[in-house]
Amino acid sequence: MKTIFQYIKGDKTIWAIVAILAIFSFMPVYSASTNLEYVVGSGSSFGYLIKHIVLLIMGFAIIYGVHKVPYRFFSGGSVIMLPVIVFLLIYTLSQGTTIGGANASRWISIGGIGFQTSTLAGLVLMVYVARYLSRNKDNTIGFKESLWQLWLPVAAVLLLILPANFSTTAIIFTMILIVTFIGGYPVKYLGFIIGAGIGLLLIFILAAKAFPDLMPNRVQTWENRIASFSDDEGKEQYQVEKAKIAIAMGETFGVGPGKSVQKNFLPQSTSDFIFAIIVEEYGLVGGFLIVSIYFILLFRIFVVIRKTTTIFGTLLVVGVGLPIIFQASINMAVATNLFPVTGQTLPLISSGGTSIWMTCFALGMILSVSASTDETEEDILDDNPLNILHETLD
Repeated sequence: MKTIFQYIKGDKTIWAIVAILAIFSFMPVYSASTNLEYVVGSGSSFGYLIKHIVLLIMGFAIIYGVHKVPYRFFSGGSVIMLPVIVFLLIYTLSQGTTIGGANASRWISIGGIGFQTSTLAGLVLMVYVARYLSRNKDNTIGFKESLWQLWLPVAAVLLLILPANFSTTAIIFTMILIVTFIGGYPVKYLGFIIGAGIGLLLIFILAAKAFPDLMPNRVQTWENRIASFSDDEGKEQYQVEKAKIAIAMGETFGVGPGKSVQKNFLPQSTSDFIFAIIVEEYGLVGGFLIVSIYFILLFRIFVVIRKTTTIFGTLLVVGVGLPIIFQASINMAVATNLFPVTGQTLPLISSGGTSIWMTCFALGMILSVSASTDETEEDILDDNPLNILHETLD
């Protein structure tokens, strides 16, 4: 065992949590995929399980590779990646994918695997914000200067994500506000930023209403989800009702692994509503265990933050770590009808390639920070993107 662990750096508890969540996910995904098998009309539960396992193995490879990279590289790397993600988001929107008549331009196909570009964009944006704040930690930040250097790139990326994915846009914007507050961005300016964000959202909604052919039914989808949160009719309410039935049937110890009944009726049972299937099969005990594991992960994230010796390292861990916990909380809140349906997956448990890989990339960065003991503020500030690109190619 010693020979294995000597290659693994960083917080060992985080490694253990990732492994536990990944292994635990096998049975719920295998069980819930019977619904997917029926809807798609091809494949098998075992086939979907194998695909999930392969994606997780690739995810662990991502974690291992990323955690070996000195985290100072991520600072300059975010500058290099910004124009790349802008191009990818524009390309993704141009695909014009529709599902059930609604705009769903979220994915591009890479080697037959759907890749959701907004998740990568959110990750890059968080690192970029952490970079800006750390580089200006000793300076008085001017509002006009920050508009060009910080908020213009943020707005450009979020406006490209918004048409196809409002919930992801809202989560990223909320996390950016938290990181900027922690990073010392003047509070008096944050009010203007929030107001501008709300204003841009209203302009987008009005434009979508005025030109419905550009974004078919997208705003209507948001309205329906919010309305169905309190109404008793509609597709979204059907999903929530089935999730509530699944949770109620689970009682204390559950009906047993693989014995869920509601998985046959609950749409997105392997992704958006997998928590309901977990509670049905493993009971409140199983649900509480999952919540506890994410809570421990949050605690370990704060441990890494406390031990980090640089401002950038601290903000990086906050920026890429908290969204994992936030996303898990939203997923579980949707399943228990505490929040409107958003389409957010349960990190490391739900099926899906992009969500798994980007979560693993974020965890790799956190582990890179926790493994570092010799990075200094000077190293972080000396992050010329061209030099980093040159070092990477070499």
